[in-house]
Amino acid sequence: MRSVRRVRLLRPFVAGLSVAALTAGLLAPPANAAPSYRPNAGQDVRHQGGSGQGARLHTNAELARALKNLQRASHGRVKVRSIGRTNEGRPLWFATLGTGPERLMYVTQQHGDEPLGTESALLALRKLGLGNDRASRKLRSRITLGIVVRANPDGHVHEWRYNYDPDANPEFGEPGQGYDINRYHDPAVKPEDNPVPEAAAIRRQYEAFRPSIMVDYHMQGRYAFPPPDGREITASIFWPNATGVSDAALNASKQVGVRVYGAFTKAGAVVSQYPGGTYQGIARNAYGLLGSASLLVELSNLPPERQNFQIRTAYITMVDLAYAAATGALDGIDPAEADKIPPRGPSLPRDSSTG
Repeated sequence: MRSVRRVRLLRPFVAGLSVAALTAGLLAPPANAAPSYRPNAGQDVRHQGGSGQGARLHTNAELARALKNLQRASHGRVKVRSIGRTNEGRPLWFATLGTGPERLMYVTQQHGDEPLGTESALLALRKLGLGNDRASRKLRSRITLGIVVRANPDGHVHEWRYNYDPDANPEFGEPGQGYDINRYHDPAVKPEDNPVPEAAAIRRQYEAFRPSIMVDYHMQGRYAFPPPDGREITASIFWPNATGVSDAALNASKQVGVRVYGAFTKAGAVVSQYPGGTYQGIARNAYGLLGSASLLVELSNLPPERQNFQIRTAYITMVDLAYAAATGALDGIDPAEADKIPPRGPSLPRDSSTG
């Protein structure tokens, strides 16, 4: 994979940083942090990582404070605002940095019980927004990055995949619980006609922000490559495959995929293609149909002691992709290299996909 081997991480930003520095030292836990993490549940608490323990997760209130603190500490280079509210009245936070023409938009935690991408996003905002050295200023002059940080705060509290809508009887979701947000981005449905406030807010923000690159961070179950490889997969990625996606958008999506694959693997991750469906309401497909380079990232639900590794590797892809967009490095990638990324293998015993 010639173009994958050419991938180089953004050395001024990520070289030499340890897992502890990335996931423990940047955002200190509150004094009342809970001592453990229940795998595959997005409970509304934050945890202090340690030996055998899971990553620290921010509550919704702590997330709001962390974002406001970043805005203040960055002297306004990171800007934070609400782009909508959930059915239970919680704000949907959109954080931006940079003033450049290359526009990227990331979305985390559309599914409430898939929390790790949100923690990665906080680290990326801190890294890209707080630095005021020449390299940081130059990067921010070339890109504008926007992140919907935790797109499903209600689902996070209720510890389930869906948003909160007890009156829901959805085509995609669970009656009496709510809608699967990641099935309600259909470009043919106007935001004002969308029954899912979180998806409608993301659509409205997408149309206002006009990103050329859109990346959606999720979590999946545990999988391995078939023998003789046998390695456990730590992340899967995929680009739009809906009917009607233009060749230009598909090729740009695959270029992003190759770059993200390279950043993940250089950070020690084991990455596969995700076996995604063609439905146009899935964010990956919807934003490809709307013309953006669109990519899905699925972090595997590894044991608690490896959650900080998952946060770190996703964080590195967020920072590296911003650098690639700023420098034009994506243009030299052969989109056909994406098709060489191996497909996801079988589910490990007692596990299944949550993506």
